[in-house]
Amino acid sequence: MNKIHAKALINFDAIRRCGSIRQAARQLHLSSSALNRQLLELESQLGGPLFERLSSGLRLTPSGEVVARHVINVLQDLQRMTIELEALQGLKSGHVNLVTVEALTQAFVPEILQQLASHHPRVSASVRIAGWRKACEDVSDGSADVVIGFVHQRFIGLRQIAVAPFCLGAVVPPDHPLASRDSVTFSQCAQYPLVLPVPEISIFESIEPLLRAHPGPLQVIMQTSSFELMKQMACQGRGVAFINQLGIEDEIRRRVLVHLPLKKVSPSLLGIYVRAGRSLPPAIERFCRLAAAELERRQSEGF
Repeated sequence: MNKIHAKALINFDAIRRCGSIRQAARQLHLSSSALNRQLLELESQLGGPLFERLSSGLRLTPSGEVVARHVINVLQDLQRMTIELEALQGLKSGHVNLVTVEALTQAFVPEILQQLASHHPRVSASVRIAGWRKACEDVSDGSADVVIGFVHQRFIGLRQIAVAPFCLGAVVPPDHPLASRDSVTFSQCAQYPLVLPVPEISIFESIEPLLRAHPGPLQVIMQTSSFELMKQMACQGRGVAFINQLGIEDEIRRRVLVHLPLKKVSPSLLGIYVRAGRSLPPAIERFCRLAAAELERRQSEGF
């Protein structure tokens, strides 16, 4: 077998992530025909097709899956080596690609990024919003470095950095009839209009058993994937929303919202995860340490 050049691996990874030669070619600033020739040459070197050519795009073959796993490791190790060499030269640069849930972009993630910028101003970050399953897949396949989100079941292929429980509750304005209670049942909440998450949101998995067990009809005025919209509907008093304290810290302090722990519901587990087996570059390792410390602080303070 001839030597496989690093450029061929980079181009293969771009095709894998895009699922399209045309889209990958645009990202790589190549012509589609040139990239296709390179892929055919790589497939010839490896002795078989790496992608199935489908009408909807490209899909990895079993051989392609094997190559993809190794390419992800190679490219991430290359990134780590580059950053460590730069650190030795005093550059101390790096980049963190984070994927998280919308609720954590209100205060939790900004606090971590502020600390990171304060101590390491040359480390940059990108943040994307995704549901828990998609976020885990992105970290597992190397599309992202770190996932911070609410866990309902462990995702194979990820390593847990830290995890902490946070109370799921009903959220209402201070003048709502339920606001004077210390905690509430779902049946008590069901006497009022409800704002529910869509099934793709992790919170839905926590309250789904309560929805199924409720004997009567429910007045659901909205079902949404937007945390911000659920929060605003609760602030306006238009419906009882179900979220945990993270993301409404300011509203709780200002008494704009009241968070009422929901009885008979297990706490939401907030976790920080990276790809299993990966040696973390210094910038990502530092980010994870800051995130774990912030997680511990907020758990000890209640949010």
